[in-house]
Amino acid sequence: MRTRLIFNPAAGNAEANEGELSAAAAVWRERGWQVELTPTAGPSDGRRLAREAADAGYDLVVAAGGDGTINDVINGLAGSRTALATLPLGTMNVWARELRLPLQPRAAAAAMLSWQVRPIDLGRAGDRYFLLMAGIGFDAAITAGVGADEKRRFGALAYVLRGIEQAMRVRGSRTRIQIDGRTISGRVLMVVVGNSQLYGGLVKITHRASIDDGLLDVCVIRGDNGLSALRHLIAILRRRYSHDPEIEYYRARSVHVTARPRLPVQVDGDAIGQTPMTFTVAPRALRALLPPDLPEDLAQQPSSSAERPRRAFPRLFRWLSRR
Repeated sequence: MRTRLIFNPAAGNAEANEGELSAAAAVWRERGWQVELTPTAGPSDGRRLAREAADAGYDLVVAAGGDGTINDVINGLAGSRTALATLPLGTMNVWARELRLPLQPRAAAAAMLSWQVRPIDLGRAGDRYFLLMAGIGFDAAITAGVGADEKRRFGALAYVLRGIEQAMRVRGSRTRIQIDGRTISGRVLMVVVGNSQLYGGLVKITHRASIDDGLLDVCVIRGDNGLSALRHLIAILRRRYSHDPEIEYYRARSVHVTARPRLPVQVDGDAIGQTPMTFTVAPRALRALLPPDLPEDLAQQPSSSAERPRRAFPRLFRWLSRR
């Protein structure tokens, strides 16, 4: 397995992180993997390094960091034969939690030795791919307000503090949403366009999303103010979506959102701009290293024989020798 491990040398406790990454790489090298540790040179450099690896025919690119690092990497890997994996070193690590990956890098590296490469979908916001979800409105305003220093100092608490601040002044925007040609409109606090289920590492807003069904799941949260946002959040936490008349759920291939005033947009935890914006699904656009026991509602398609690890044949020979 020819592997490039991409990491940010300036993130968090850099010395401790590099020790963790070296330990993880040692786990893979013991199994014969060729592992190259490659630091980024600046913001968004992960995309360039991932594209270089794909063009050079690497089997795997490992994004070592949080969901923002993964987003950079998938934008370099989309449409290629090189697969994605992750080592969790970020604030939220939502993708790692979605896959039930251990959050300690060495343990994560050991777990991935039994995983398989499978094709999955990506979402697209304008010309930017996303793996997890796009958020429009309230949550994107929170994301835009949290600085890198705050994330390093407070971790997930930084988002909670900004969320309280935003809830005090948020107002619903007059919004028009086209979902596969069908139009809905009204005052909206937030829209989540999900490719996967887990949101923020805590709740499942797009709780029926599948990473390989060729569709995006869309949750529209209507309302006028912060009290509405709090009521809807309680409904989401209690998984009582169907009991809240201001929470609507759709599935689509294409979603176009316009609003007045304009709403901020974030993907995978990074602010990327404002509405109007179009969101589309990119079916099977990414190959990813996944556990064999993913829940059926998260990944529908079984892996093909072509995607199985190469060690399947030695296992077969051992099985025959015991017969």
